[in-house]
Amino acid sequence: MNKSVFCKHALAVALGAAIGLPAMAGVEIYNEDDTTVSIDASFNTFYVNTSTDNDILGVDRDQSRIKMGFLPNWVGFTFGKQVGDLKLGGRASFWVSINDSDETPTDGLIDTRQFYGTVDASWGQILFGKDFTLYNRSNIFLDEILLGYGWVNDTIGLVDGGNVSFGNIGSGYIYPLPTSQITYRSPDIGGFKLAVGLIDPSRTADGADAEEDTPRIEGELTYNATWEGGALTAWGGFLQQTSESSTDDVDSTGVSYGVRVKFGGLALHASGYDGEGVGFLIGPADCLGLGLCDLISVDGDEVDSSGYLTQASYSFGDERFVLSYGESEIESTVDWTNETTTVGWFHSFAPNLIGVLEYNMNELEIGGATEEADTIALGLIVNF
Repeated sequence: MNKSVFCKHALAVALGAAIGLPAMAGVEIYNEDDTTVSIDASFNTFYVNTSTDNDILGVDRDQSRIKMGFLPNWVGFTFGKQVGDLKLGGRASFWVSINDSDETPTDGLIDTRQFYGTVDASWGQILFGKDFTLYNRSNIFLDEILLGYGWVNDTIGLVDGGNVSFGNIGSGYIYPLPTSQITYRSPDIGGFKLAVGLIDPSRTADGADAEEDTPRIEGELTYNATWEGGALTAWGGFLQQTSESSTDDVDSTGVSYGVRVKFGGLALHASGYDGEGVGFLIGPADCLGLGLCDLISVDGDEVDSSGYLTQASYSFGDERFVLSYGESEIESTVDWTNETTTVGWFHSFAPNLIGVLEYNMNELEIGGATEEADTIALGLIVNF
């Protein structure tokens, strides 16, 4: 397997691969005349050591790095203004990579992942602009190791300093890549909320005459319930898109689903997805989504992919312990299986200051050849 092929595509997706939390409460800096402005921010750094046993590339090695975790560092600004019966809002957030290696000195990424306006009323909300999409959205937002590190390996090109870690992206769920959209969210009706979005489509068909005559459509229905000492969140999502040309037509479809239940300090998470023509990492984006540059298999059908994530966490006092297992599969001209087991310990030293100790075991199999990568990560996180 040619390393340069994988690194070329992995470097591209790595720039957008780690995801962020929804807007935090932040620090209010303005509140007058029914107008508010607040700032939130997060800073993290990890010491990581990865040991690889790689039959795919034929190179084994041990590597230590000082890197950010699954979440980049960010600063975000949230705006709100009451105008009669309407609440106008906006969000702009900027995500910064500290993973400048000796190969890309001082080449830190600044990535705009959210830049949108909102209109809220009794009938719900309209969001317009750039934000995380809906397919697999709750799968990743409710990941118990979202604040941790996650999987890396050399085949995808993630071990060294210039790239990010992937959490459970490609090993349990697909990343809801921030994309321009117009999305409607319903009001809460008995614990249920529906979101449906018109998403800027991806070019997945080949040829100069490729076209997408309708937007991509994504949606998610969520249900939330609470009781004394417990809570339940359940969800189901979908994706549909068509890209056509005289060379090929790619119909991308998918469903995502899951449930998270909490009893006292114990939380259990189970989620999954299935799709055709949605790839491996970031949804229907051809090379970027799969790492192989083709969402059509040799028999002319869309490439099938699926994955699931199971997790348990227990919290008491300042401690939270997590056990996680995720797996994704691609059925293509060459089949892929990617599985990750993670054990994590999160300790709150003080409000807004969290320490993380994580052990991650990743195994990637491509056409019968495998890479095993074991990673120890030790990090600090400061949130505002």
